[in-house]
Formats: sequence, structure tokens, C-alpha cells
Amino acid sequence: MNIEVQHNSGASRFEALVEDQLCASSYRIYGKVMMLTHTGVPHALRGRGIAAQLVQAALDHARALGLKVRPDCSYAEAYIERHPETQDLLND
Repeated sequence: MNIEVQHNSGASRFEALVEDQLCASSYRIYGKVMMLTHTGVPHALRGRGIAAQLVQAALDHARALGLKVRPDCSYAEAYIERHPETQDLLND
């Protein structure tokens, strides 16, 4: 399922409205580090790859800004672990 992910910088999150339900991946930026704090998809929408698209959008944004990433969200941490091409973004 392909969704349209929007960057809501005012709310510090990447979000999508799917079937009239808000899905989001929240972050905070501290200096040159983007901390991924929470990814949430309503239960009825899980298993469709929505969370993956939200986290990938956040990682793409971090890369474009030259930021490192700290995944404090368990989903984001697992996503990065499963996608070696994103691991260079990790804040050491």
C-alpha cells in the first residue's frame, strides 16, 4: 500500500491520513541528531507497511539535512536494523 506521507514540521512528525485515521512518526531534533520518538498506526491499519513508509520518510529527511538518527522508537530501531542501507545514519 503506497500512502502520501506529509512532513508536519510544526508537530515534529511525518504523517499520513489513511482511511480517515492519522498515522504518524514523531521526532525531535537536538543539534545535528534527529531522535525518532514514536511511530503509531491505528490497530485496524497495521500490517500494511504504513509505519515503514513513515519511518523511511523521516530517515530520508534526516539524510537530506545531514542529520544523524537516534531511534528511541522500537519500531524505528527495528526498521533500521532490517535495512542496512539506513544504518549509516545512526548516531554513534
